[in-house]
Amino acid sequence: MKNIESEEDIRLLVDSFYEKAMKDEVIGYIFTDIAKISLEHHLPILYQFWSSVLLGTSNYQGNPMGAHIQLAEKEPLTKNHFDRWLTLWVETVDQLFEGNAAMEAKQRAKNIAGLMLYKVNEITKKGN
Repeated sequence: MKNIESEEDIRLLVDSFYEKAMKDEVIGYIFTDIAKISLEHHLPILYQFWSSVLLGTSNYQGNPMGAHIQLAEKEPLTKNHFDRWLTLWVETVDQLFEGNAAMEAKQRAKNIAGLMLYKVNEITKKGN
């Protein structure tokens, strides 16, 4: 196995993760039934996001927090959802890569999941 070093590696990681996540019994419905994401549209955004996080590129121009807050207004996003997302992400990284960038991918995902859960809960509490 190798480290995450290129845009091609990012695409492999993201594609492999979403192949699992979209079919997952815990979180799959969020992607397919609630967010109704189009992978054709969504995957390039995620490639840019993870490329900026792991490779230091500056292509990403999105607002992931805003998107997840809007999603949480449609369907409560729970700790169980974020934990499952993180578990699938870590499994995918570990199946494909090793090294510093792979460790960074897992740590960043853990931080992102924790922050998203906190923010989504804070904002949805205020809205009630």
